[in-house]
Amino acid sequence: MIEYAVGIDLGTSYSCVSVWHNDRAEIIANDYGYRITPSYVAFTNSEILIGDAAKNQISLNPHNTVFDICRLIGRSFHNLEAQSVMKYWPFTVIEKNEKPYIRVTYKGEKKDFTPEEIVSMLLVKMKETAEYYLGGEVRNVVITVPTYFNISQYQAIKDAGLIADLDIIRIVNSPTTAAITYGLNTKTNKERNVLVFDLGGGTCSVSILTIDDEIFEVKAVAGNNHLGGEDFDDRLINHFVQEFRKKFNKDLTSDKRALCRLRNNCEYAKRSLSASISVNIEIDCLLDYIDFYISLTRGEFEELNQDLFQSAMKPIEKVLRDAKIEKYQVHEICLVGGSSRIPKIQKMISNYFNGKELKLINPDEASARGAAVQAAILSSDTFEKVRNILLLDVTSLSLGIETSGSVITPIIKRNTKLPSKKAEIFKIFAKNLFSFTESLYIDTNPENKSSVLIQVYEGERSKIGNNKLLGKFELTISSVPQIEVTFKLDLNYILKVSAVDKSMGKSHKKKIIITIGLSKEEIKFMVAEAKKYRAEKEKIVQKMQARNDFESYTYILCNLVRCVDNMDKVYDAIQESITWFNNNEEAEKDEYEHKQKLLKEIVSPIMKKLNITDETLLFDVLAI
Repeated sequence: MIEYAVGIDLGTSYSCVSVWHNDRAEIIANDYGYRITPSYVAFTNSEILIGDAAKNQISLNPHNTVFDICRLIGRSFHNLEAQSVMKYWPFTVIEKNEKPYIRVTYKGEKKDFTPEEIVSMLLVKMKETAEYYLGGEVRNVVITVPTYFNISQYQAIKDAGLIADLDIIRIVNSPTTAAITYGLNTKTNKERNVLVFDLGGGTCSVSILTIDDEIFEVKAVAGNNHLGGEDFDDRLINHFVQEFRKKFNKDLTSDKRALCRLRNNCEYAKRSLSASISVNIEIDCLLDYIDFYISLTRGEFEELNQDLFQSAMKPIEKVLRDAKIEKYQVHEICLVGGSSRIPKIQKMISNYFNGKELKLINPDEASARGAAVQAAILSSDTFEKVRNILLLDVTSLSLGIETSGSVITPIIKRNTKLPSKKAEIFKIFAKNLFSFTESLYIDTNPENKSSVLIQVYEGERSKIGNNKLLGKFELTISSVPQIEVTFKLDLNYILKVSAVDKSMGKSHKKKIIITIGLSKEEIKFMVAEAKKYRAEKEKIVQKMQARNDFESYTYILCNLVRCVDNMDKVYDAIQESITWFNNNEEAEKDEYEHKQKLLKEIVSPIMKKLNITDETLLFDVLAI
């Protein structure tokens, strides 16, 4: 079986798929002919729509059209960032065991889907797009995600891949893959520091890398997973909702369909203002038959989003500090992500670097191309052009354990090279455990004096309440123990934690893998459900193919009637078929095939009379 190297840039607003082919990364267009696909999934009374088909019908079906799902995946229902964007969504998000579920109506019934299931549908769409282009099965993929995804979000993406029947061989930060694209296209013998600024639909990610020939070493990463083009759209929506209320004393937020139409126009306005200084918004019958016409200038757009634009600069400042690199030491600045096209953003970045030239490397496609390159590196040794490329990545968030006073002691700090293995030795005196070097305490388990509770956290804050609890376990201890806690984080962000009371020997070593995300049982169920949905989709595709074949055959016969005398019997059969066809739009595949077979039985004697032995020659007769 041919092995394909496929990369998927999974974006908040749009996704893109690329394959390493003919010694280069090629972007694959979808079934609409577009090189990027909206990250939308819609549920109707008959089928599930994904991509352009889903986005195109949102104003007619707002409650059952899901988007922005990457802002929800891997997060709890009560996450503040998730809560802040839910109010702008027309679809419903509910809570089950503190996890968010999307509730929609599908085929007339209420259905609840996890974010992982929705993302898996997007991945299947990108997988099918690649398979149609390649003419073969796609299994192994590299997926890009925003820089500041945490371990829970990484795991959620992996779970989505399992549900989509994909083997995710690596998850890479999107600015890093964009830098690979840039580095391959601008080879030089000199070592250079490259800052990649990625502003997409829902996230702002920044990486700084040192590129030396074919070695791509990530020095530091920073980002904001709650800042992107969707937030700029939300500002415009709020602005126009207020303008509509002032003009007509009516509340647009009461009508989800009206809000969806307004959202589409706001996105159009935002894009237009990257090239024009003003744009007109014209929406007929927006609410209660009221036409809404209004203009927006680039200056007004910039004023509405000024604080958000300023926020986009903070990750740049942070990544330079973490990498210990001065502004003047940055040789090149690359912009990726659709929102990096905004002139104000470009001007602010250029001014920050004292007028330095910015390089816009096809913002919508750069990350997907780099992901395909990484997939080629990992898939096999047959891709000679990329065989020697080496990517050295870093972790984006610190990992540590709780110590006395609800304080976190980091063991693997952010921007540590991956893979990483770090250990810290602690000692207990009078119920407390403390580090030899930092004198930080961990309380023993109050319910069991002979054990200590080790709690693993992720985050940058000093207090546990501001960080994410990944897992916890108990370790049996001696009266005066020396405890060694070891963290091991691999390239795929799988964290293994072990602890051993060294005074009691290795037999008391306790090793765990932090289990996050969906359980095996949940994944097994969702895989089965996904297969069912794919089977339903395939059934619809086959039905539409049978319908199209029958329709084409019928109308070709109509042309034949005009060419041959004494065709009354055939003409009557054709008219009966057309009438049946128009009255049975929801017929099944077998019914279409049966009706076509009956019509062919009537036509067969005519074909013999014309000395046509091969049915395909019937079309040639008509073409003469």
